[in-house]
Amino acid sequence: MKLTLAQGPAGTEIAGLGHAQPARIMDNHELEGMMDTSDEWIRQRTGIVTRHIVDEQETVVDLAISAARMALADSALAATDIDLVVVATTTAAERTPNTAGRVAQALGLGADGRGPAIMDVNTACSGFEYALGVADQAIRSGSASHAIVVGAETLSAVTDWTDRATAVLTADGAGAAVVRPSETPRIGPVVWGSEGGMADAVTISPPSGRFSQNGREVLRWALTKAPERAREIVARAGLGLDDIQVLAAHQANLRIIEPLAEALGLTDRIVITDITESGNTSAASVPLGLSKWWHAGKIPADVPALLFGFGGGFTYAGMVAMTPRMH
Repeated sequence: MKLTLAQGPAGTEIAGLGHAQPARIMDNHELEGMMDTSDEWIRQRTGIVTRHIVDEQETVVDLAISAARMALADSALAATDIDLVVVATTTAAERTPNTAGRVAQALGLGADGRGPAIMDVNTACSGFEYALGVADQAIRSGSASHAIVVGAETLSAVTDWTDRATAVLTADGAGAAVVRPSETPRIGPVVWGSEGGMADAVTISPPSGRFSQNGREVLRWALTKAPERAREIVARAGLGLDDIQVLAAHQANLRIIEPLAEALGLTDRIVITDITESGNTSAASVPLGLSKWWHAGKIPADVPALLFGFGGGFTYAGMVAMTPRMH
């Protein structure tokens, strides 16, 4: 007896990007009225100037849907092409149906028959890279043909607005990518893993249910281990750091992004720093910044970008992906 395995394409690529942010913008001066902090203190320690916060009616699902719609339109594919939806989030409002199911329903996927595979991924700030790795592997193995991958968060819902160490960081938003088959690999192999002993470095746990982190431990990892992991990601893609044209790292803190770019020798490349106006949006931060800068014309087409997320769990994941081709 011999089982038959499906045969997929040689590779995959990002065909379109999308993003969504709440209309409400909270600047540092508003936080000054909520806790013992200042605009100068926040800028010096995080680089953040503004962040977007949902109103009482908006949900993580709303943001995910908007970002997915934009990515689908950017890809020039039809909704009927999509047979896999993967959403990375750590702030899902429902245990079931999952957020991916809500996105698929809102986009009308499978409305006339069999719907797509739907999956949520919760690895916190590395979630989008985990999800993109899953979609890439699913398509190359023949288990799916086209996918929408979303990172979406409403961290404001789990923020302690009296704790200046964390409240100045968090924000809400979503980013998405449409993934399709490619004759040659345009998304490199995912490098993913976790750091033993650091599970409690970043938490959203009972009894408070609020975001908390050991900032010093996270910063120490980011300054010492993150460059090693990033170099491994580039090497696994068969490239060198000289080939990388865009650094899209998790928008955790500008004081982490800038040293990482310097350690990798990428300060003369395009280093996404969307954190200054969008804050830390966990699983959404990489696709949110990538899409915003892509649609603003700040990122060229068809160049290698290093996508790298890390955070709660303590998890990390990344890959090199070519930016979308021009349509």
